[in-house]
Amino acid sequence: MKIINGFNAAMTIWLAVQAAGQTPEELDFISRLEEFRTIRNMLPAHVGRLAHSLLEERKQRIARLASSADVAERKAYVRERMLRAIGGLPDRTPLNARAAGVLERDEYRIEKVIFESQPRFYVTANLYVPQRGRPPYPGILFPLGHETGAKAHSAWQQMLGSLAKKGYVALAWDPIGQGERAQLYDPDWGESKVFRSTTEHTIVGIQCLLVGDSLARYTIWDAMRALDYLLSRPEVDASRIGCTGNSGGGTHTAYLAALDDRIKVAAPSCYLTSWSRLLESIGPQDAEQNLIPWLGDGLDHADFVYAFAPKPYLILSAIRDFFSISGARETYEEAKRLYALLGAQEHLSMVEADDYHGYTKPRRMAAYRWFGRWLKGVEDQEAEPQIKTFSEEELRCTETGQVSTSLGGETVFSLNKKRAEALARKSPSSPKDLAGYKDKLRERVRQLTGFEPSKAPLVVRPYGSVARSGYRIEKLVYESEPGILVPALMFIPESAAGRKPAVLYVHPRGKGGAAGPDDDIEQWVKGGSIVLAIDTRGSGETQVVETQQANDFRPYFGNFDSAMTALLVGKPLVGMRALDVSRGIDLLATRVDVDPEKIFGIGKESGCVPLLYAAVLDERIKKLALEGMLVSYQSVVNNRIHRQVFENVVPGALKFFDLPDLVATLAPRPAWIVNGLDPLGHSVRLEEVRKQYAAASEGFRLAGAETAIRVAERRADDRAAAFYQEFLK
Repeated sequence: MKIINGFNAAMTIWLAVQAAGQTPEELDFISRLEEFRTIRNMLPAHVGRLAHSLLEERKQRIARLASSADVAERKAYVRERMLRAIGGLPDRTPLNARAAGVLERDEYRIEKVIFESQPRFYVTANLYVPQRGRPPYPGILFPLGHETGAKAHSAWQQMLGSLAKKGYVALAWDPIGQGERAQLYDPDWGESKVFRSTTEHTIVGIQCLLVGDSLARYTIWDAMRALDYLLSRPEVDASRIGCTGNSGGGTHTAYLAALDDRIKVAAPSCYLTSWSRLLESIGPQDAEQNLIPWLGDGLDHADFVYAFAPKPYLILSAIRDFFSISGARETYEEAKRLYALLGAQEHLSMVEADDYHGYTKPRRMAAYRWFGRWLKGVEDQEAEPQIKTFSEEELRCTETGQVSTSLGGETVFSLNKKRAEALARKSPSSPKDLAGYKDKLRERVRQLTGFEPSKAPLVVRPYGSVARSGYRIEKLVYESEPGILVPALMFIPESAAGRKPAVLYVHPRGKGGAAGPDDDIEQWVKGGSIVLAIDTRGSGETQVVETQQANDFRPYFGNFDSAMTALLVGKPLVGMRALDVSRGIDLLATRVDVDPEKIFGIGKESGCVPLLYAAVLDERIKKLALEGMLVSYQSVVNNRIHRQVFENVVPGALKFFDLPDLVATLAPRPAWIVNGLDPLGHSVRLEEVRKQYAAASEGFRLAGAETAIRVAERRADDRAAAFYQEFLK
């Protein structure tokens, strides 16, 4: 079938249905009904309810903390879960720090430094060193936010220079994906391949998720190695180390304070809020700010404070920030009880400024006072000095302004790819091994996807029918689980009575994706098959309305907010959609006109993966055809750029299986892999798809079903009726 994009596609579909005497609204029926006016908010509302339920459970557990022993246990739990979420920390290897130049000011100097947080993973940094007073000085670790210019940003220079004038050695470094450390640098454009650093973070962050890590593994380790470097300097007093940063720097101040005992005083700015308020406002942010499954593990922002207690902790907030001030206040009030329990009330404080997001002067002044009090024994009441800033070019550490073109070395992409290659997944080697392999893999799939088959009776409501030549379309809605309604179309041929083959069809655009006259569904129905086409949650008429997420997130990541919230509660969206499919099978299995031994699944493009997971877990699907499916999770790790794969990601999947391994578990049930796609949605050559599915083919051979797996190509002029004729028998 010819692929047409954008306006032309919409116009083609509209003309086709008009020619048939039918409007698109007749098939997209649910969103026009008053009772379903909020249907497009169904998915975010559902994952929101799951999240708030977990937060309520956490609140009850926190209320039971009653002793210092309880607090110690909680602190250990927070740290253990954080380390597990990020995939652990790398080995501590030589820093190989080198000087890249010095800039002089009257009362301090800026040393340009390059070090290796991992072998050949270069970090570009600026060290601000006082040139008056007597060393050793207190040290300040200064992780940066997402603002442009990275370490050269004017607000950072103002604070770093002020700290140096006040007698601190302060260190800032370019975060991954910013400044001199673009991970997707394009030498032709002279900048990253993508528009925003947060987009770059999330592209590589999704690749990290597939191997069971987080991008935060790399950002946290960069910071810990930056602290190693800071402490290696003879000018620094290792017993007096503070950490502060704004926005993404506030995030990493919270992370580092929780994980690194060498930090004695913490002051995160414009980050700490609460997850309940975060979900009600801006939602989850980019990859490194989401430690999966944070909410499923019963954690919230206050737990960062708990992990640092009873050391001095200052929460710096802006009343008009996009990080909710109400959430920050709630977190502060909760943490106050714990600090009181430890007899350390004076060690926790909060400062609010009536301004916006940023490390503005009111918060900087509060930070100077806090660090002076706890690192020098004197509360700093001096005015903030005027700082003359340097240009980004003057502060850069590399010749070209980019690590990739000056030094080469590793990127998160290359390091993550090596992590994936080191994973040792075992395939069955004999028919005897196959059964046990399949059972173990199915159980692992259940665990990782959070799939829980429903035991409740299926509730189905009809909404009329549409007559077409040779068949009719029944419009209906069924409840997949409480709060989740699945709109569906049942295409029923007008043929002789008796049981017929049935197809459950999953298309990324929902039930109307191939439902036009003479399109795929009509051809199958006229061939004698019943077809049930469904809108899995968040697709078709239940597609989520646009949110406040970054404006380039949807083209790359689809429905990022709901998909990320689902991961945070420990129930990936792809597993939820697999349940929608399984409940559709429940519907087909109850019909007297359906042959239960001939219930098949056909998926298209991104609709293939949830259908595949459903088939792995539901053997009532007797055959499976996956047309235009992502060829493998490994391909996402192997390609620098990807798009529209996030909704189908299962964290840690590659530790145990890839998509071809899931296909192998279907044996001896027939499985067709048609027109495999790469992570950008481009066609993969048939020979390459066959190569990637060689292990799956071997699984079918071990099951004595060599011919039951087919890796094929469907050309643009291949009609659905002819191409799938054998499949539908």
